[in-house]
Amino acid sequence: MSHGGGGRAMAQLIEELFLAAFDNDWLRAQDDCAQFAVPSGRLVMATDSHVVSPLFFPGGDIGCLSVHGTINDVAMAGARPLYLASSFILEEGFPLADLKRIVDSMARAAQRAGVPIVTGDTKVVERGKGDGVFITTTGVGVVPEGVAISASRARPGDAVLLSGSLGDHGLAVLAQREHLSFDAPIQSDTAALHELVAAMVATVPDIHCLRDPTRGGLASALNEIARQAGVGMRLARGGDSGARTGAGPVRISGAGSALRRQRRQTDRDLSGGFGGRAAGGDARSSAGTGSRPHRRGGRRRPQLRGDGNGVRGPAVGGLAERRAVAEDLLNADQVLRCIHDYLIIR
Repeated sequence: MSHGGGGRAMAQLIEELFLAAFDNDWLRAQDDCAQFAVPSGRLVMATDSHVVSPLFFPGGDIGCLSVHGTINDVAMAGARPLYLASSFILEEGFPLADLKRIVDSMARAAQRAGVPIVTGDTKVVERGKGDGVFITTTGVGVVPEGVAISASRARPGDAVLLSGSLGDHGLAVLAQREHLSFDAPIQSDTAALHELVAAMVATVPDIHCLRDPTRGGLASALNEIARQAGVGMRLARGGDSGARTGAGPVRISGAGSALRRQRRQTDRDLSGGFGGRAAGGDARSSAGTGSRPHRRGGRRRPQLRGDGNGVRGPAVGGLAERRAVAEDLLNADQVLRCIHDYLIIR
C-alpha cells in the first residue's frame, strides 16, 4: 500500500518505472498536469478503461491494448492522435515484474505510434479489492478541416468495409484464459490504426463513419451505428457460425481492425487507398431501429454484469461449459467460413 501513499515508495515507483519507460519533457517536469500546444482544428478526446483477464495473451497484453484502444478511438473520428494520459489502479501485492512488463509494453506501443504519454496517476487498493491492475487511458487529437466522421452520418446505400479479419483478439484472450491449445496459432491483432485512418481520409475525405469493433465485435458495432443513424443493414451471410453458443466471430472483439462506412462507389474506387476487404452490406432506412426497451417490474434489481473480457455471448457456468463454448468459438473451419461469408462485396 505504501506505493500509493504519496511518500518515498511512490516517488521511487514513478521515477524508476513510469518516468524511465515513458520518458519525455512533459513527464520530466513532474507537474500534476501536462501543458501542450495543439494545431488548429477541432479537438477530439476519448477515454477508455481497460480490464482483461489474463493480463498477458498471445500477441499483446493489457499495456499495449490500453494504448492502441484509445489511439483508435480518437482516430475513428478522423483525428490525428497527439497525446495520451494514463491512470493505473494497482492491487496490493501485484508483482512489480509484471507491472514493469506492462509499462514497457505501453511505452513501446506509444513510441511506435508516435503518441507520447504525457501525464498520469497511480493508486493502490487493498489486496482482494482489485484484479491485479486496471488501466484507464485518455487521448487527445485534432481533426483536419473538412472531415466530419460520425456514426450519425450513416446513410442508406452506404458500403460497409472491414480492414481485417474478425475476432482475432477476443479468441486469443479466450484461448489463453481457458488454457486451450490449437494447431493453428491464434494471436491478438491489437494495433494502432491512426496511420491507416489518415491514409483513408486523405483518399476519401467524405467517409461517413468509422468504428473499431472491440467489445461485442462487428455485430455490436453495426448495431450501434444503426441505432445512432436510424438505419438498418443487411449483410451477406452463408453459414451459421456460432449457432450453438450465440457468440460467433461477428460478436467477438477485435483490436486491430477498423469498420468504415461510406457512399457506395465502383469496385475500382473501393480498391484505391484502402488495404481492407468489404463486408457485404447495404444500409437501409429503418426509422425507429434501435435497442429494445428494457423490461420493468418484478423483484429483480438491475446489476452490473461483466463484459466477458472481449467475448459477448450467453452466460456460462462451470469450467466444462466454458470450455465447450470456447471450443465452439475456436473451431477453425467455422471461423474461417464465417469470415469468408462476411467479407464479400455485394
